[in-house]
Amino acid sequence: MSLFKRSVVAEITSHVGVVFSTLIVVWLSVLLVRLLGQAAEGSIGADIVFGIAALSSITALPTILSVSLFIAVLSTISRNYRESEMVVWFASGVSLLDWIRPVLRVAIPVCVLIAVLTLQASPWAYRQIEEYRQRFEQRSDIAKIAFGQFIESDQGKRVFFIEAPSNPEDEMGKVFARVYDENWYSTITSDNAKLRQEENGDRFLVLGPGNRYDMKPGSAEFRMIKFDNYTMRLESKGGASTEENIRNVALNVMKARPTGNLFEDQTSKSDSQIMWRISLPLAALNLALLAIPLGAVNPRLGRSGDLVLAGLIGLLYMNTMNLVRGWISSDKIDMIGGMVLLHGAVLLLCVFLFRKRLTLKKPKAQKV
Repeated sequence: MSLFKRSVVAEITSHVGVVFSTLIVVWLSVLLVRLLGQAAEGSIGADIVFGIAALSSITALPTILSVSLFIAVLSTISRNYRESEMVVWFASGVSLLDWIRPVLRVAIPVCVLIAVLTLQASPWAYRQIEEYRQRFEQRSDIAKIAFGQFIESDQGKRVFFIEAPSNPEDEMGKVFARVYDENWYSTITSDNAKLRQEENGDRFLVLGPGNRYDMKPGSAEFRMIKFDNYTMRLESKGGASTEENIRNVALNVMKARPTGNLFEDQTSKSDSQIMWRISLPLAALNLALLAIPLGAVNPRLGRSGDLVLAGLIGLLYMNTMNLVRGWISSDKIDMIGGMVLLHGAVLLLCVFLFRKRLTLKKPKAQKV
């Protein structure tokens, strides 16, 4: 490999690593904040936050790798122009077309990795995330409760708040519960509580001394009950068939379905998902090639305008992919036609930009 190719491959690889590390840190920071917020609201369990974060990162890797590759090639080309290294390469007989081979040396392995992620790893990660969420939904009410938090269950019909026990002998501290059924709004308070499980597997929350306040909606009827012990039945949703049901529900999510199953379906929604999975590695390759002419900047004029334009083109490309996927899903266009139209148009744009950069402008005639 020539000195030119070695230096280009090394620089692009270095930039890919830096950009990828930055983007993955930003992604994880935003994702963890969102997941911790959902855990605080009771939408997911606090014990599965980091598991979902790791799996969600797998699903985001194809897009992050595509963007990293595009930015790395773009920054490498623009740096060579900005620091006048491109003049040296041009004087040595290197054309802008000669950048294609070293760029492909980096881009092709990245595109293969993206293809593996989109076709195999991402669907598996989506299935695991959905199974995590389904298992959390299958838990009993008391299993979702964390001390010092308001937790909703049964689609908002039950709200619990349990304090940590102040007495070491108590299993739970003070309890506040709001229960809604067809006829009554009930508010229950108790000094302590404990969990009881029967031999048949039924689970009950046994409250200590406390009060219950019932109010009938749309009526002035009100009742107050003071109790020494109060038992609330907790629905147990476990069972031998639960795991199978969870897997079936996860497989119904289109993003989580294996690629082979999507090809067997032959429906518009399956075709749109196949198009998306195949398009991501193709888009990464197109963006890497497109970054070569887009990175050609005039060092005397600055680089802000060219880089902004390059970013807008990349953003437009990814958004158009989503648009075409929607068209395929709604049967407005077939999968093959949509892919050829989208990626073919970007490839033609790349050829046009190469031709524009390589064409020498005629000098203006001077008037005598």
